[in-house]
Amino acid sequence: MLHHFPQPNVAYPHRIRDYFIAALTFTCVAISLNMDASGSMEQQNFMGLIAWTFLLGLLFGENKEIRMQVIVAVAFATLGEHFASIYMGGYTYRFGNVPAYVPPGHGMVYLTAVALARSGFFLRYSRKIATFVVLTCGTWSIWGISGYPEQGDQVGALLFCVFLVYLFKGRSPMVYLAAFFITTWLELIGTAAGTWKWAAIEPVMSLSQGNPPSGVAAWYCLVDAVAIGSAPALLSGLRKGNEWLKAGKPQKDVHQGARND
Repeated sequence: MLHHFPQPNVAYPHRIRDYFIAALTFTCVAISLNMDASGSMEQQNFMGLIAWTFLLGLLFGENKEIRMQVIVAVAFATLGEHFASIYMGGYTYRFGNVPAYVPPGHGMVYLTAVALARSGFFLRYSRKIATFVVLTCGTWSIWGISGYPEQGDQVGALLFCVFLVYLFKGRSPMVYLAAFFITTWLELIGTAAGTWKWAAIEPVMSLSQGNPPSGVAAWYCLVDAVAIGSAPALLSGLRKGNEWLKAGKPQKDVHQGARND
């Protein structure tokens, strides 16, 4: 079950960059979501510009595989936001839109999950972190369907089960573990500040839904899985396309030279 987890009790190296990415994103999330709770559309657009600047700056220090993963994550998550929020009404932002800072924000969230997943701390204590996450999210999910909270959370319990599948069957459990922390952080802050609100009844299966759902990290894990799975194929396609263009260029030059003669 844990064969994709790193070996325990190994002195994995620490990179300051990984912790810097995480600290920056956690801080930006807290500041931006609280600011947007009472801000204007113009402020959202300005925050979007800042978020894109931060994301592009962070990507300069990453390899092409991670950059492609971030591109896929941003594209897939943005489509998901428009479908789940604007079209389905599963949750709603204050202005009924997808704020300009959300797409680059998804990129920073994904990059943070990757950075924490490869950090020395997460690699060394992966099993203890997994135990903490499962117990915490599991308790939260049970509470949501216990009948005690005013707003039930059947969706959260279902998503928690999906999250467990990602965690123990997926090939990138460390990314999913890290995603739990950053996504839970942003969901709790965003909903508490009133930046967005989850519908009490989920629109597809008509199940009760918390604000936020307890297992909401599973949705972000889907983004992570798509990014990790799609990036190699896209890079391979780009590489083959580049090789095809390079192979065709000399032939074009030869034909042009023959015509000139």
